[in-house]
Amino acid sequence: MKYVCLVYGTEEKMAQIADAECMEFGQELDERGQRLGGNALQPTHTATTVRVRSGQTTVTDGPFAETKEQLAGFYLIEARDLNEAIRIASKIPPARIGSIEIRPVRELQP
Repeated sequence: MKYVCLVYGTEEKMAQIADAECMEFGQELDERGQRLGGNALQPTHTATTVRVRSGQTTVTDGPFAETKEQLAGFYLIEARDLNEAIRIASKIPPARIGSIEIRPVRELQP
């Protein structure tokens, strides 16, 4: 089953995790055939939010919501079940200083 692991934390704390550590973890998932995709994200000041209401599009600089923790990146993984996804997520380096939200991927039906 496919799961997305959303990595959340404050931008200040995320800067404490070395890119090399995250890259090494990603390579381990690659070697086991469990990483389907994923990327780190640029800081929130680079975000743009788009909304369409009553046919009108509005564009706002910044993320959708003001929160203490920001979405810093994601891993798209393959796991047998939620328990395996939890085991994988617990090893994502930023889990030590932030949080990892695990969500099953929903395949769209035509």
